[in-house]
Amino acid sequence: MTLRVKRYLLTAAFVGLLFGPAVYLRSVAHTSSPRERADGPAREQALERYGFVLREAAAESGIAFVHEAPRVDARLDHIAPQIASMGASVSVVDFDRDGWQDFYVTNSAPGSANRLYRNQSDGTFADVAGDVGLADLNQPGTGACMGSVWADLDNDGYEDVLVYKWGRPELFRNVAGQRFEPLGPQANLPDWANIGSATWLDYDRDGRIDLLLAGYWPDDLRLEQLEHTRIMPESFEYAKNGGRKWLLRNLGEGRFQDVTHELGIDSTRWTLAVVAADFNGDAWPDLFLANDYGVSELYVNEDGQRFREAGKESGVGYAPKSGMNAAVGDVLNQGRLAIYETNISEEGVLIQGNNLWFPAADGSLRFDNLASVMGVELGGWSFGAQFGDLNNDGFVDLYLTNGYVSGEQGTSYWYDFSQITGGHTQIISDARNWPAMQGRSLAGYQSKRVWLNDGSGRFQEVAGLVGVADRHDGRAVALADLGNRGALDVLVANQRGPLLLYRNQVADGRHWIALELEGTQSNRSAIGAQVRVFWNGQQQLQEVVAASGYSAQNQRRLQFGLGTHDVVDRIVIRWPAGRSQTIERPAIDQLHRIREEE
Repeated sequence: MTLRVKRYLLTAAFVGLLFGPAVYLRSVAHTSSPRERADGPAREQALERYGFVLREAAAESGIAFVHEAPRVDARLDHIAPQIASMGASVSVVDFDRDGWQDFYVTNSAPGSANRLYRNQSDGTFADVAGDVGLADLNQPGTGACMGSVWADLDNDGYEDVLVYKWGRPELFRNVAGQRFEPLGPQANLPDWANIGSATWLDYDRDGRIDLLLAGYWPDDLRLEQLEHTRIMPESFEYAKNGGRKWLLRNLGEGRFQDVTHELGIDSTRWTLAVVAADFNGDAWPDLFLANDYGVSELYVNEDGQRFREAGKESGVGYAPKSGMNAAVGDVLNQGRLAIYETNISEEGVLIQGNNLWFPAADGSLRFDNLASVMGVELGGWSFGAQFGDLNNDGFVDLYLTNGYVSGEQGTSYWYDFSQITGGHTQIISDARNWPAMQGRSLAGYQSKRVWLNDGSGRFQEVAGLVGVADRHDGRAVALADLGNRGALDVLVANQRGPLLLYRNQVADGRHWIALELEGTQSNRSAIGAQVRVFWNGQQQLQEVVAASGYSAQNQRRLQFGLGTHDVVDRIVIRWPAGRSQTIERPAIDQLHRIREEE
């Protein structure tokens, strides 16, 4: 988000020195320009070659939403496009349990309305947010909506929702898919918190889903009405003056207890994304935090009694960058989850490079950054990204959106931006010292990335060739089978831009299997369940997570591509409560609804 560029990034002539192991300057030449990619093979040729094509279809699907940015104090007007550069989000949920995936998007301007798009099962969507009580959440004095995350907090079978804000977070109980009831003060959420991301996890495996809120800005800050302008990070590398974190234990009956500090979570870094998953194979959900202006953090869950920060030990917490995304995937079908974390790259100016944290083969808590080796390092000013098998060939691919502030065409704020990056802490931390943007672009109008996984350790970038050509300031990406046809469609939320829906056409002959899990002893949403599908001498691991990517949530059902293979040997499910369940020879090309054995 805001101004996340290291002080060692560039001189006035955009020529710099090497500072530190992970950030360096170099020019990058793409093999083809965006126009050349867009004018590539016809859709039929792309479908044959890559196994899928995407087509943007928001308007014909009944979707007409344009995000409005949050309002900030007048003393920040000179850099308002940077300060107000977040808030566009998308989360997928079947809120009414009709078997069709719906989705929720946030707006951020005072008085603007959020949208809940109900799937009409005919290829179109209808906004029902106003009807069910989830539209009018940007009231003056309550803050600006930043995102949402869904889970069944009371195990009644309906997904409830937390809407997090730069302001007052709001928790709603889903009443039989008909309306949403605010839980209010009884929930014991913070009165005011500048939340950048949030997720659900059953950290103690008691069958009730718990909540993590991750602050970005300092907690006492109200961006619409400042007491002073000393609000910026203290450093571009190791800032710790951001927002606190809240781990809230679910006590039942809509009440939560703050157990953050007693369980060892003390981070005040500028967190932009969080994902909860079991990274060390002990069946307890851990936490990965992608932090702006600094290093990432990995909190290891020690039997539900305490979290231990293991960023340096694991390798993810050494090099300071600008973490904005946290998504997990079994990249090489080895039964281990890698983490994809996005950062900043600007051709000829700054290359931080995105991180693909690949787990060690020996089962130890150790990750190596293989983004460059695998070809997914350079994604522009990267924001949301998600793993998913877009062409159903049996390997997870990667969709990434990017772009920071698209101002006047042909202009650049990079030179002025560089002036502040080398300043002393007192200079950096006061917004008055930041040069005025004056309508200029900062990493705007960027080409998106769609990386196809070849299954042997390399990804190929094919965005333009398969139909992705937008250049909005992208923020959140979510994947979902919106047509119940075994193809993952792509939803993209853009800052101050339109919501996009890319419909996915997968080539004939590509098989798949999908699973929708329901916990009984475990939390009903089955968040934290790990599923291994075995076929053709290989396996793929997926875990049911809540938040994924940046300000996003994918469909909760898990989908596995199988390529041309028409037999699945078995599925092994490890439920959050600890039991395993095996399903032999399940039918393919269909969705299986599986209930935890009691």
